[in-house]
Amino acid sequence: MDIVVGVSGGIAAYKTVQAVRLLVKAGHAVTVVPTEDALRFVGAPTWEAISRHPVTTSVHDDVARVRHVALGQGADLVIVAPATANTIARMAAGIADNLLGTTLLATEAPVVIAPAMHAEMWRHPATQANIATLRARGVVIVGPEDGELAGGDSGPGRMSEPESIVERALAVVAPQDLAGLRVAVSAGGTREPIDPVRFLGNRSSGRQGVAVAHEAADRGADVVLVAANVGADVLTAALHPRIRIRPVGTAAELGAAMKEEAEVSDVVVMAAAVADYRPATASDQKLTKEGGRLERIELVENEDVLAALAASRAAGSAPARQVLVGFAAETLTDPAARRVRARRKRERKGADLLAVNLADAEHGFERADNAVEIVGPDGTIVAEAVGAKQDVAAALWDAVATLRGPASSEGQ
Repeated sequence: MDIVVGVSGGIAAYKTVQAVRLLVKAGHAVTVVPTEDALRFVGAPTWEAISRHPVTTSVHDDVARVRHVALGQGADLVIVAPATANTIARMAAGIADNLLGTTLLATEAPVVIAPAMHAEMWRHPATQANIATLRARGVVIVGPEDGELAGGDSGPGRMSEPESIVERALAVVAPQDLAGLRVAVSAGGTREPIDPVRFLGNRSSGRQGVAVAHEAADRGADVVLVAANVGADVLTAALHPRIRIRPVGTAAELGAAMKEEAEVSDVVVMAAAVADYRPATASDQKLTKEGGRLERIELVENEDVLAALAASRAAGSAPARQVLVGFAAETLTDPAARRVRARRKRERKGADLLAVNLADAEHGFERADNAVEIVGPDGTIVAEAVGAKQDVAAALWDAVATLRGPASSEGQ
């Protein structure tokens, strides 16, 4: 496969050397297209030695072959890593005043970018708007991760590791094993109102569910994302031509939406954290200490949405061969005990697959990483994944595709 790797001017360029090395070792023909600023961090001799191809930044080199468009035309895949805020803005605007810009405009191949910048630059509305524009065009975004940045800063903006970038990029051009399928995914955490300013809720950010939805869309599925109180910054990652977002608030609203979507979905993934209980009544006025009205809140149990979906499927209210996937956050540190509980829960709820994610200081809610074991229909662990939530999503869909078998790409 002919792969173009664009490199823009960021300190993370040193990590891209390893990404190029991995691609070459896998047997791909790699041409590196750095910007002038990128060569201030990693020089042309390094790129040429690793890629085994000559490197230039000028649109005026090899004019007879019209190199400034030929690279893009001949590419099977284009990766930009790091993609700085400046390069992302130029891509969104279609600016092509260097070889990387003309290559990106001339290609019809899939484009994957790995953003890298300081947290404030990543959060800036201009950058987020540019990312949304690129996503809408089908550009695949890998990262950024939350971690230590240049200059001692910390936060979202760290470029993903080379292995993750390469794995994600190659998956984009892999067979579309979910093409033709309709998928419903829930994400986020429900909120049960106490009064107009208070609610019972949980710490779910929705990042894992969004990653699951985005991975399914990248693999060819048409996806509905039922988003429960997912922040706008997280939902940015769900912008995709094949994803429709359906916002909900409470457990009852989420349950109603998922039941409706499940009736026409080939795969249903319940990744949202649904509140087990809600206040028996919700006041239409703010409750105050003066009346002593906050001393006790009577709770009633919410419907188990996953179990209800399984029951509806058993009654025939779902497409043939529908796969039902649940998530269960556990704090048990003993893996054996965690698996025993997961097997009981999968069987009790009637799911085909149950992804058990460890919720601790490093993984799970409000964290960039997750650690998941997926329990199959016979109680065995059919897949494991530790790392970025996008990697967990890929492992989950691998398990779904395996369970559905060869017909998973045919649609129902």
